[in-house]
Amino acid sequence: MNITAADVNKLRQQTGAGMMDCKKALVEAEGDFEKAVEVLRKAGQKVAAKRADNETSEGIVLVNVSEDGSSAKVLALACETEPVSNVEDFKNLAAAVLAAGVKHDAKDTETLLAIKMEDGETVQEHITHLIGKIGEKVIVSDYVHVDGEKVVVYIHSNKKAAGIVSFGNVGGAEVEEVGRDISMQIVAMKPVALAKDDVDPSVIEKEIEIGKDQARQEGKPEAILEKIAMGKLEKFFKENTLLSQQFVKDPSINIEQLLEQTQKGLTINSFKRIQIG
Repeated sequence: MNITAADVNKLRQQTGAGMMDCKKALVEAEGDFEKAVEVLRKAGQKVAAKRADNETSEGIVLVNVSEDGSSAKVLALACETEPVSNVEDFKNLAAAVLAAGVKHDAKDTETLLAIKMEDGETVQEHITHLIGKIGEKVIVSDYVHVDGEKVVVYIHSNKKAAGIVSFGNVGGAEVEEVGRDISMQIVAMKPVALAKDDVDPSVIEKEIEIGKDQARQEGKPEAILEKIAMGKLEKFFKENTLLSQQFVKDPSINIEQLLEQTQKGLTINSFKRIQIG
């Protein structure tokens, strides 16, 4: 069978796959373009399976905030290497996936991946096609939907991390600037919970054990290990829960005090932190 350069180029233009991959697909499909497209799609699935265990430490974080500022959706599309994260096809797919999430009001990753896009294929199928095209693992590493009276988002300059904060009891106050500051703090200081009562019990148990072990190694008597560990736990709460953390821009106050200074009764209903890598 004579597969011409024009045939290969036509398939390449249609699918975006590499020249050699297009030629192989056309040979396997005996020149049938539709079958060749299917061959390339199946190849994408094979690549995805082979690279399933690979790390995805690069990528892009994108955000969409509703016009009234009452909700936000944040997407983290991850890949294996930085060059791929800068490829237009990768960035375009990330934008298209987030747009689909906004259009269909997807609240979680599972729902997002199942959305059918304009061509009738799902988000997951589009990701699989891109995997076949670029030869790297690509995943939605995170996707969050946040509601609130006012939601503010900050994306770090490298577009690999974002902080999202949802306010309550805004009372007409302008909270965009303080929201950005707090979202930046979330990215930088990585709080594990809003307040100490929200910390996972397993984390608390682990911190107590760490505190005891540290005190034991310092030669402290067994009888006071629990007391020392509880003191260390309080320090952990202060440094790792958002409301108790010192405000990075003004360490003389914590985030809870910052909220009160901004607007009496202003609260944080929830927050999220997304990072690739």
